[in-house]
Amino acid sequence: MKFGVVIFPGSNCDEDIIYVLETIMGQQVVRLWHKDHNLQGVDVVILPGGFSFGDYLRSGAIARFSPIMQEVIQFAGKGGYVMGICNGFQILAEAGLVPGALLHNKNRKFICRNTFLVPQTKNSLLTSQIDEQKVLKIPIAHGEGNYYADADLLKSLNDNDQILFRYSDEAGNITNEANPNGSIENIAGVCNIKRNVFALMPHPERAADTLLANEDGLAIFESILNMAKA
Repeated sequence: MKFGVVIFPGSNCDEDIIYVLETIMGQQVVRLWHKDHNLQGVDVVILPGGFSFGDYLRSGAIARFSPIMQEVIQFAGKGGYVMGICNGFQILAEAGLVPGALLHNKNRKFICRNTFLVPQTKNSLLTSQIDEQKVLKIPIAHGEGNYYADADLLKSLNDNDQILFRYSDEAGNITNEANPNGSIENIAGVCNIKRNVFALMPHPERAADTLLANEDGLAIFESILNMAKA
């Protein structure tokens, strides 16, 4: 597969995910500058984590208007696969490509630590190959990761099977104590109604190498590749 990783001023996880895709997964990757208007024929667009434009106004609020986002929105509208991680989630939410909003963490502090996730659906590119009982240890690093949806949207997300991951404890129990940022219903990742745009706050690229003593994040990338080959 050919992946395009969009780089904004302030992105700081772009090289991490490029390393995982190129070196560990053996895939073709192109770097897409935020001012570009050409997606170079990629199969999947990835918006990486970081602090695009210094997180001024709101996280992702300025990056959403970068020139390349016109192309990303059109690409997604035609069914192209788009994935946002952390700041990428925030940008996708600001652009209206995934539902809901990201608020300041409940404790009003930046949080950087490992969390545990449980997949909530098999019906997505990111989770189709992951056992729904499997607990993944994936780190987070964000100040605005508190996912919010009003009652009607929350019902729609559940009814339409759009919730990808929920925060849990190490045993897979979804509890208030396992919720690191206050996200409603422990939601850690969602997809759009057409199931081709995916967003998650945790960083699977930071849990995808034996040198880090954690390869749980590889399950997400392997699911993308296996589903695409099917």
